[in-house]
Amino acid sequence: SHICLSISANFDAFGFYGLLFAMFSIVCLGSSVWGHHMFTVGLDVKTAVFFSSVTMIIGVPTGIKVFTWLYMLLNSSVNVSDPVLWWVVSFIVLFTFGGVTGIVLSACVLDNILHDT
Repeated sequence: SHICLSISANFDAFGFYGLLFAMFSIVCLGSSVWGHHMFTVGLDVKTAVFFSSVTMIIGVPTGIKVFTWLYMLLNSSVNVSDPVLWWVVSFIVLFTFGGVTGIVLSACVLDNILHDT
């Protein structure tokens, strides 16, 4: 968020309270999402469903952050040849790709099938 703000040369972040809500939500949900790394050890069904749900829900505040970053970059007068801009855009693309695969793998059945592929 800070690098998007400094590149766009704006004085304030677009959707400041949305970003604040998103970061707080990611901190709260992220502390209880660790169980999705343990789907293959034989968790009971209720626990697996809980961790699957929390993993899917964490995508909402993450999406808020990504769209806010994109809005800040697209509504600025950034020079396209700036290498920092390309680094930020590359990060956003990679972050989004990882998030999409994370949402797909948040379903415990798919995670068991696609584990270590």
